[in-house]
Amino acid sequence: MTLRVYNTLGGEKQLFEPIEAGKVRMYVCGPTVYDYCHIGHARSVVVFDVIARYLRRRGFEVTYVRNFTDVDDKIIRRANETGQDPGVLAARFIEAFYTDMDALLVERADHEPKVTEFIQPIIDLVQRLVQRGNAYTVDGDVYFDVTTFESYGKLSGRRLEDMEAGARIEVDQRKRHPHDFALWKAAKPGEPAWDSPWGRGRPGWHIECSAMSSTLLGDTFDIHGGGKDLIFPHHENEIAQSEAASGRPYVKYWLHNGFVNINHEKMSKSLNNFLMIRDVLQRHYPEAVRMFLLSSHYRSPIDFTPEAMAEASAKLTRVYTLLRRLTGRTPAAADKVDGSPFWHRFTAEMDDDFNTAAGIGTLFEAVRATNQLLDAGNADQGEIALNHGAILRMGQVLGIATGDAEAYFKSQARDIDPARVEDLIARRTAARKARDWAEADRLRDELTAMGVAIEDRPEGTVWRMAD
Repeated sequence: MTLRVYNTLGGEKQLFEPIEAGKVRMYVCGPTVYDYCHIGHARSVVVFDVIARYLRRRGFEVTYVRNFTDVDDKIIRRANETGQDPGVLAARFIEAFYTDMDALLVERADHEPKVTEFIQPIIDLVQRLVQRGNAYTVDGDVYFDVTTFESYGKLSGRRLEDMEAGARIEVDQRKRHPHDFALWKAAKPGEPAWDSPWGRGRPGWHIECSAMSSTLLGDTFDIHGGGKDLIFPHHENEIAQSEAASGRPYVKYWLHNGFVNINHEKMSKSLNNFLMIRDVLQRHYPEAVRMFLLSSHYRSPIDFTPEAMAEASAKLTRVYTLLRRLTGRTPAAADKVDGSPFWHRFTAEMDDDFNTAAGIGTLFEAVRATNQLLDAGNADQGEIALNHGAILRMGQVLGIATGDAEAYFKSQARDIDPARVEDLIARRTAARKARDWAEADRLRDELTAMGVAIEDRPEGTVWRMAD
């Protein structure tokens, strides 16, 4: 198997070869904690959670870093609006982040640094840039001089001269170039501040990730991830300041996830359509949200709609229905999964730039095939056990259907119309006799989405409420 990833730096799929054989060092930009996280944040966190899970399943020793920005203009502004201490406000939203992500079954990163814990490494890095002539001081502020970094723009594909000609940014006469960016900000009254060689102040936004990543992963590491909105200027500026300071390449592979749209419109403050994760989880089962977030390739945009969530919920129910059928019946052949054709297909799809959409498709092929084997009644139990093991392993990588089936169905219990259930079962039986497997599967999905568990026996199909 050969793993290939799409590298934003270069704009093409490339063979994945870690800097150190068998080990992967990965840094992903985390949230600025001034509010609850929205569904767009969830997509990035879930995507890179799956990437870390898969790399580990593939045998790599992964060191995963995801940061918290806990001092920032937005945090200070929100704290002033609410009359809170900025540190207290940031701590509250860090806990809210954990609550949301724990519900979505996101595994903790190996390191989850906060900016306020890395002030000295940040100061040291800024000093190095000043000493090398890449940064300059003005009235207690320190700016990076973009003209001193020859390849500025190489990640985003922008040329500095084009950016300068079309610049629509607020002019600061103290800066040498309009796109110079702050490394250190002089303290203003009432703001959090730390002592530095340039007076009391606090870090600029971009410098924090360079300092934390280099401290925890080294000057050069394998993967840097985040949303596409971070490519410019955040990640572009990270490259400039990191490579100017170390004289070495900063990151080998840059991975960026696509946006989440809401009902076919881009999430924006002007449209007031930000969906907070905590609100989404009140209406949808967490694993169904995770199923939705992984149902498109991570680089593509994805549209959050009631129909999309209904489909994700129905799919999740279908997996749990099978797992319930298998409970106490056919143990998973966990030690033989490497020989499963479904697992082989899944790994081939994940090896193609972590294609979770195709991987989920293979998961459901395994579910469909296993249901058909169980329906046959005299199927090879070894094949069923192998499929069972493959389904569990795919679920572990995706973070889907990893819980207890009975607990899931209890959470989905609802009132049902018995006559409606009997009608659907009769139509499904007719479809199966006609060998219309697609219609039979669709009717099964409709039943499971209603909270109905069915079992095909020699004397006919029996059903009961899932709770």
